[in-house]
Amino acid sequence: MFSDDTYRTIKAISTRVYKEKSSKFIAIAIPVKGEEEVNEQLRTINKDHHDANHRCFAYRLGFSKEIFRFSDDGEPSGTAGKPIYGQLLSFDLTNILVVVVRHFGGIKLGVSGLINAYKTATRELLNDSEIIIKTINDIFDVEFEYENMNTVMRILKESDTKPFENSFENKCCIKISIRKSKSDQVIEKLKKINNLTYNHIQII
Repeated sequence: MFSDDTYRTIKAISTRVYKEKSSKFIAIAIPVKGEEEVNEQLRTINKDHHDANHRCFAYRLGFSKEIFRFSDDGEPSGTAGKPIYGQLLSFDLTNILVVVVRHFGGIKLGVSGLINAYKTATRELLNDSEIIIKTINDIFDVEFEYENMNTVMRILKESDTKPFENSFENKCCIKISIRKSKSDQVIEKLKKINNLTYNHIQII
């Protein structure tokens, strides 16, 4: 069972080749964080596989998985992009782009054959991919007096939180990443420290 501050994605780019009646399907899975990165990857794949007949894809983005799109790229409607996307749902993955590049082998597969080919190519690809579970984290800027350093660090240590950027000049300034399920609790403790200020930067 997964908590509501985790999500499933893939660790690294992976590829898999699937063949069906002389057609070759090159399936590529890529971890991505946003639509700009998706578009960059699609441009690269289109360039690298410019001689392919079709470059169909699906992607899913966001911790709540609300951003998605799929494309048949010239295949009959509903025979490519949707089966690819269906596998992203089956594996419950997000922040991922899957592209299936097809080189036509001269034998038509028909609607059901195409659906099965794109679905199978994607399923085998994702079975081969290393799937990881990542936490959703709140990023904060925190500023405090030097005299409170030990108290701040103790609170962070108790919550298994480590600063990843720091500056110790007139005041101590640190950036911290807190697992979302713990962030309210940690911030409540930090707020009790005199002259400490914090600012929520982003969620990653």
